[in-house]
Amino acid sequence: MSKKETPLMKQYNQIKGKYPDALLLFRVGDFYETFGKDAVRTAKILGIILTKRGAGSSSETELAGFPHHALPTYLPKLVRAGERVAICDQLEDPKMTKTIVKRGVTELITPGVALTDGVLEEKSNNFLASIHIGQKHHGLAILDISTGEFQLTEGLPHEIATLLQQLEAKEILVAKPNKKRIKDTYSGEYPFYFLEDWVYQLDFALEKLQFHFGTTSLKGFGVSDLHQGICAAGAIFYYLSETEHARLSHITQIKRIGFEGNIWMDRFTIRNLELIASNAPQAVPLIDVIDYTHSPMGGRMLKRWITAPLSDKKAIEKRLNQVSFLKEHPAILDQIQTQIKAMGDLERLVAKVATSKVSPRELNQLKDSLLAVTQLRQTLQTTKAYEWIYMVDSFDPCDDLTQNISNTLKPDAPVNMAKGESIAEGVSEELDELRSIAQGGKQFLDDMLTRESERTQIPSLKIAFNNVFGYYIEVRNTHREKVPEEWIRKQTLVNAERYITEELKAYETKILGAEEKIAVLEQQLFAALIQEVFPYIKKIQQNSFLVAELDGLAGFATLAERNQYHRPELVDQPVLSIKQGRHPVIEQQLPLDKPYIPNDVELDRATQQIIMITGPNMSGKSAILRQTALIVLMAQMGSFVPAEHVQMGVVDKLFTRVGASDNISMGESTFMVEMNETAAILNNVSERSLILLDEIGRGTSTYDGISIAWAIAEFLHLHPAQPKTLFATHYHELNRMTEQFDRIKNFNVSVKELEDDVVFIRKLVPGGSAHSFGIHVAKMAGMPKAVLSKSKQMLKQLESSRADEPKEMVSEEPQLSFFQLDDPLLEEIRDQILSTDIDTLTPVEALMKLNAIKRMLQKKGS
Repeated sequence: MSKKETPLMKQYNQIKGKYPDALLLFRVGDFYETFGKDAVRTAKILGIILTKRGAGSSSETELAGFPHHALPTYLPKLVRAGERVAICDQLEDPKMTKTIVKRGVTELITPGVALTDGVLEEKSNNFLASIHIGQKHHGLAILDISTGEFQLTEGLPHEIATLLQQLEAKEILVAKPNKKRIKDTYSGEYPFYFLEDWVYQLDFALEKLQFHFGTTSLKGFGVSDLHQGICAAGAIFYYLSETEHARLSHITQIKRIGFEGNIWMDRFTIRNLELIASNAPQAVPLIDVIDYTHSPMGGRMLKRWITAPLSDKKAIEKRLNQVSFLKEHPAILDQIQTQIKAMGDLERLVAKVATSKVSPRELNQLKDSLLAVTQLRQTLQTTKAYEWIYMVDSFDPCDDLTQNISNTLKPDAPVNMAKGESIAEGVSEELDELRSIAQGGKQFLDDMLTRESERTQIPSLKIAFNNVFGYYIEVRNTHREKVPEEWIRKQTLVNAERYITEELKAYETKILGAEEKIAVLEQQLFAALIQEVFPYIKKIQQNSFLVAELDGLAGFATLAERNQYHRPELVDQPVLSIKQGRHPVIEQQLPLDKPYIPNDVELDRATQQIIMITGPNMSGKSAILRQTALIVLMAQMGSFVPAEHVQMGVVDKLFTRVGASDNISMGESTFMVEMNETAAILNNVSERSLILLDEIGRGTSTYDGISIAWAIAEFLHLHPAQPKTLFATHYHELNRMTEQFDRIKNFNVSVKELEDDVVFIRKLVPGGSAHSFGIHVAKMAGMPKAVLSKSKQMLKQLESSRADEPKEMVSEEPQLSFFQLDDPLLEEIRDQILSTDIDTLTPVEALMKLNAIKRMLQKKGS
């Protein structure tokens, strides 16, 4: 039996049909209601009661709802749960219609298109991205509707993938026909949303963008040649119209995302170094340690600097000079940070203005922030330092606007316009009069009562109100003869009569409509004030950018002072010299009584191009690699660094292969992922690259691993670019490479070996290490004594077995000697090894297998 549709549910179903993949919040009176499957999901996410509408009837359906004023509380929870939410409001006053109230969706909020405070993270951009797949290049466009930041580019798939990793887009638009291709190309969990392919047509995109910017071409923005990027950008504007976001005057320009001017880091490097997100629950990313910004704009700017450090020496030196100035002038630094703290989020406030979602209190916050900008400009002006001239000239305090807001709004204006009392006295005579009536009604009636009592000589007059005929004057029967003729009798009681007068009715009309008129008039005056902000949008955005930049630089100065960081010295030669370098994150996590052990690193392309680092597990090899990368990145962000002294040439590409990054869910083993990442490095090296490789080859068998690690190190040594490389390994056989390759040097992370124990010194010293101390590490981890004892026995047997093997492991052509299997016996051995399931092999079985192979070789030799 089909459900019977009430008029309300018929209207709901029609609207829901247009937004099938969104939760529809349907305004009914003072509540937002959800029905059917939407109600089930909403109740579960919000933890509210799931009930039924029309229980027991043919129109019965699930129902969950909440008061309309609770929307700011509940909406963020729905969006953070990954839901798309359509807000369906009443489009007319229920009092003005006798039929069902007209309703429609006024906004569709998605993870990538959100303006709600609770959904947005203060110090992170909320990017909506769009990808268009071309023949060779992919186009990418990004928009943060909460700030108006709009950019596009195009490049090879791996370049676009890296940008996506940096930007952390909350939603990515793609054409439906490219569904499989996009998921194959961009491995990982990305929040894709698929649109019809016609949306990605160049003509359509140009029309959308040129209409918005009011231009006849995009040449003025410097992006007219990026056809794939333009297609992606056009799809974003289409999506905004589909999600009911038409007020976009804060999107004032479209910028080109350049691949030049910044260090190139692939997405593996950004992830491996844990720059903005950690790979483990308890781990701390770099940004958490170096973020001393005091504004949301500064926090977002810092995030950008971390994921895209500069590669232009002049630009880096400019930032370093500014940080030096602030560090050397603590009083000015403190004043600047105090003034920045007084500001609201200028970028997002102006976006709220543009979309007419700003409240009176937020507009006052905008005014106060602009006043703080004025103070900030004066502070920089008093320094008379050349580092700040461009900021002083570029800041625009918008004095006329701040004065206008001050004159129009009350200082304590509320969040909600509906509460009234937003507009200041003296702005509107009509408003002031209405307020006088609404607030002084009792006094007016008291004065009228006194006046009429004196005029009529009736001492017992009473003025009151009822819902039948409004305000009235009540006269006791004993004084009925004194009632003036112009009074109109409305009701006779046992002991009295009630009258109305023209004056009383006129006042009644005024007082009853005053509150309603006040609300309407305040709304009109506030809307007019918002319109007056529009011409200042671009100036406010410029102020916001400058404040963010200054906040980031001031944060670097504070960081340097608090943590004893030093200014790096930039040179033209492609060298890297770090004296007493420290890991910026690890040193902050150590107990106060356990100082971080600093280390030196020296790399150049002439004498010490590759450092081969050996040492036990847990000794600190990976920490040295990571701290080297982080010191270089921090220097090129324009920050001081955790080292006594750093002299370095600017790095243009930073590659890391550090730590396990399995992709089992995509059908790739640890070793396959490792090889993919390493191949990406070897195919993109340059003369100014810095490469950090950790335990390459450990995901496969020992001899395969040694072979691959050797071949990679040799490749980098022989490569014409001669990239600077740190190579941490537990394969001690690689120490022999120094005998053949003059720019490879051996270092080890030293340990102090006691009778039956080992102490980690964590100091990088010249020379190779001959032991891995794996059994000692197992002991520290609490391994049972029986297992440790057996391990020692097995180690002695394996080492004695190994001692019988030829000392020289490699020939003049090591890459061929490991893989050339012309000998039938070697082919047989290869087949045996490949057919062995190493994961299930016990140590004893492994030893037996090794002895069997050894006997085969001895038999052949005899």
